[in-house]
Amino acid sequence: MTPDIICIGHITRDRIITPTHTASLSGGTSYYFAHGINHLPHDVSFKLITSLAPADMAAVEKMRREGIEVEVIESRATVFFENKYEANMNNRTQRVLAKADPFTVEKLRGVEARFIHLGSLLADDFSLDVMEYLKDRGTLSVDAQGFLRYVEGENVYPCDWGNKLRALKLIDILKVNEYEIESLTGYADLHQAARQLADWGVREVLITLGSYGSVIYVGGRYYDIPAYEPTALVDATGCGDTYATGYLYMRSRGAGYEEAGRFAAAMSTIKLQQTGPFDKTISDIEKILEG
Repeated sequence: MTPDIICIGHITRDRIITPTHTASLSGGTSYYFAHGINHLPHDVSFKLITSLAPADMAAVEKMRREGIEVEVIESRATVFFENKYEANMNNRTQRVLAKADPFTVEKLRGVEARFIHLGSLLADDFSLDVMEYLKDRGTLSVDAQGFLRYVEGENVYPCDWGNKLRALKLIDILKVNEYEIESLTGYADLHQAARQLADWGVREVLITLGSYGSVIYVGGRYYDIPAYEPTALVDATGCGDTYATGYLYMRSRGAGYEEAGRFAAAMSTIKLQQTGPFDKTISDIEKILEG
């Protein structure tokens, strides 16, 4: 059966350093997405396609035991990120200690779903050929972050998105933060930047703004989504991925843009209060929305 949502992306090994603690755990967009959606009602079917080294398969086996459908493409190495946060968790520095093999059309042949989400981590994860192939296999959703950073040595540097004008024409839903959208368009004004992305072909533009909420731009209309107050600021790693999870989950259920955005924001607030992926319930999200 064709899944409602497929997420494609590398599972990573992560070292998280904050002013109050250091933790080592699995991560990556695909990891946060898969765990998050697995804790929501299973009326939306889901499959994860990931790539990592055989030595790190324990993370996949654990996910399978938890009921997540996972397809693995073997890689020579697993992505290894180090994320260091300041007291203001909107600010972080990053190092990449290992890289995995990129995804290819050959290895993704036959992929099909209602929504396909690409969890890019680094600029070479998904080529234009891969995106052109997947465009006709489902509604294509993309997290821009990886396309805007490359690795030299262990250091991560910002870069422009190669072939971005061709790539953006292929994307139905694009998630960016305030820094990424300015880098992509050259506009600091969020409304002007969102219009530019739409002019280039993106249908739904999702702009996450950390503690300032988010903005969704579709069909010439802006939807301002509030950020819900967390009870504690613990770990922002994966909050953007959790936002995409909640948004696509609700869109696949037929929710409108604003409803999906508010759900995604509430889900992200819960994730912010803990290290690791979202692991609560839809009732917990609804309590925040009702409050």
